[in-house]
Amino acid sequence: MAIVYEKQGQGEHVFTLHTEHSTYQMKVDGHGYLLHLYYGGKVSGCMDYLLTYYDRGFSGNPAAAGLDRTYSLDTLPQEYPALGTGDFRSSALAVCNGDGSQCCDLKYAGHEVRKGKYGLKGLPAVYAEQGEAETLEIRLRDLVSGVEVALLYGVLEGEDIITRSAVIKNGAGTGITVEKALSGCLDFVAGEYDLIGFHGRHAMERNFQRTAIVHGNQVIGSRRGTSSHQYNPAVIVAEKGAGEDNGSCYGMMFVYSGNFMCEAEMDQFGQTRVMMGLQSEYFRYPLEPGEELVLPEVILGHTDRGLGKLSRMFHGLIRNHICRGKYAGQTRPVLLNSWEAAYFDFNADTIVRLAESAAQLGIDMVVMDDGWFGKREDDNSGLGDWQVNERKLGCTLGEMIERVNGCGVKFGIWVEPEMVSEDSDLYREHPDWALKVPGREPVRGRNQLVLDFSREDVREFIFDRICSVLEQGNIEYLKWDMNRSLADVYSARSVQGKVTYDYMVGLYDFLEKLTAKYPDLLIEGCSGGGGRFDAGMLYYTPQIWCSDNTDAVDRLRIQYGTSFLYPISAVGSHVSAVPNHQTGRMTSLHTRGVVAMAGTFGYELDPGKLTDREKEEVKEQVIRFKGYADLVREGDYYRLSDPFRDSCGAWMFVSRDGAKALVNVVMLEVHGNMPVTYVRLKGLKPEGIYEDAESRRRYSGAALMNAGLPMPLRMGEYPAYQMELNEVRLS
Repeated sequence: MAIVYEKQGQGEHVFTLHTEHSTYQMKVDGHGYLLHLYYGGKVSGCMDYLLTYYDRGFSGNPAAAGLDRTYSLDTLPQEYPALGTGDFRSSALAVCNGDGSQCCDLKYAGHEVRKGKYGLKGLPAVYAEQGEAETLEIRLRDLVSGVEVALLYGVLEGEDIITRSAVIKNGAGTGITVEKALSGCLDFVAGEYDLIGFHGRHAMERNFQRTAIVHGNQVIGSRRGTSSHQYNPAVIVAEKGAGEDNGSCYGMMFVYSGNFMCEAEMDQFGQTRVMMGLQSEYFRYPLEPGEELVLPEVILGHTDRGLGKLSRMFHGLIRNHICRGKYAGQTRPVLLNSWEAAYFDFNADTIVRLAESAAQLGIDMVVMDDGWFGKREDDNSGLGDWQVNERKLGCTLGEMIERVNGCGVKFGIWVEPEMVSEDSDLYREHPDWALKVPGREPVRGRNQLVLDFSREDVREFIFDRICSVLEQGNIEYLKWDMNRSLADVYSARSVQGKVTYDYMVGLYDFLEKLTAKYPDLLIEGCSGGGGRFDAGMLYYTPQIWCSDNTDAVDRLRIQYGTSFLYPISAVGSHVSAVPNHQTGRMTSLHTRGVVAMAGTFGYELDPGKLTDREKEEVKEQVIRFKGYADLVREGDYYRLSDPFRDSCGAWMFVSRDGAKALVNVVMLEVHGNMPVTYVRLKGLKPEGIYEDAESRRRYSGAALMNAGLPMPLRMGEYPAYQMELNEVRLS
């Protein structure tokens, strides 16, 4: 059994969660408090011997402990620490009771073990078949206030994954306000750890950062209404010295696309607490008697085999237990997006010409990006008016799609449903539908405002408008964009303090209905590129535009950071024109292709401006990628270098049986008379013999992994190499 329950002495209960290679254990002690005992490599027996009890000055003792000054929640590891109990460390829960007090003393009130994985009302969450998971629900209650918390644990034994969530219910006779609500907490009683996070900015997302957890608090998160370009809602807690292939590592990923926070704290005794959940700013959630608040899920994973193994665990989980729908396990179409090819300057003939070029190059789909609707010729108008501008196109949308399909090419379209322009018919008719603070001029982003998706009437109107567009022709792909942060967090209809949470629940409701109505529609998430690259969106959109930055060299670093917890199958990555539109950098078409193949693959350029030689190279790239598509999507991913520090960016894909591999290297430094760079491979069979598909040279797997491959010394800017290796079956 994945979940083991054992009743010990008077009022004591031990809960043990086993995955294939890890154990998570907690205990209800004799005072009724739920203490965390252990999370790490698989063990047996009760781990409560790790708890220590000493009289610590200025660490308060709960009333239940009587005169025992050695018992303090300020020093004990807890599963769900709440404010006001004598634990002076950061708390996971803060409640303002009806009398104004801020105390929530949670004690054990019961539990339930059941087959299958729990779901969360209104929120995305890890899913699993009945036989793939078990659920533990532990109920806690404050006997004075009546506040109840149901802690939910999902155990996916074969995936080495444990999930956590919580449901907060007001069991009191008066209203309460939830002021802080985090979903998961990990308490470590000993050890030195680093916090690995992924920071960035628009067009340069998910930069790897590793910092020591020291005394005090480290907090990352977002107040932007989205998970954000600036910080990703996923972190790794790694023991000192842990690397790609060694050491204990813990992954924490928030299945949510809005405001979040992750806090790491080392306390006075060298103990470490790491928590993740909803951002407390812009959050004051009132609950009337009987009402409940469902918290988003945190995904936990542990391995003692380093960062690479942790990455592959999360990759498999997201591919198989987060992403849903027709395309979750399928190769996605290779597409050509119109944005960098034409921007706002296009008509139907422009799109059809792109389709004709795409067909000649073997590309599967053309996507018409921004500018096809309303009065939309720039960033300043039209959002909200989701009517096809037939005057601009020169025909109906359906007629244009028929012409595109007639070229043997699929068609997709761009939308930005959550936004509204002040210069739009929708805003002039319904100014109260935008988030705005009364009596104040709005804060603008890209000269647009945010529609209030916490309101059902707003969502229903936009849903009908988007569906009316999708019904006009054979649209097989939707690029869902969101191009600003939420600054004026005020709803004309909703209760303030709930707006950011209800906005996300409203967005998820919209996407749930859309995916149900159009199950064959491939939706790609986007928020100025990678500003909402998270597990919550991946639940509805199996791929996300990784970054607005299409420069191959910058993408090496962006995709490197993304790879630590997100699978390559989720990464939207394209070959763009040069000089690159974001950096002005020149890189070869070959290099751009190699980098973009670490993703869903496509093009963001005007094929009509390519030379005949370049067109032939594009054809070859498309054929090459389609041959590797299954390996890229489903294979094990290995990082072979750190592009922030090393002279090259290198990675590889290996089939699950170890019989096939694709090695990719981009040189970041080229010098006169430079030393040779050797790249050590990973994931191969040590005893296997592998043949280079191009040169037919054979190598032993052990040699490639221990000694590596020498990279050719080639001149030019950022030369790239790609090698296919196949295991040779010797008779």
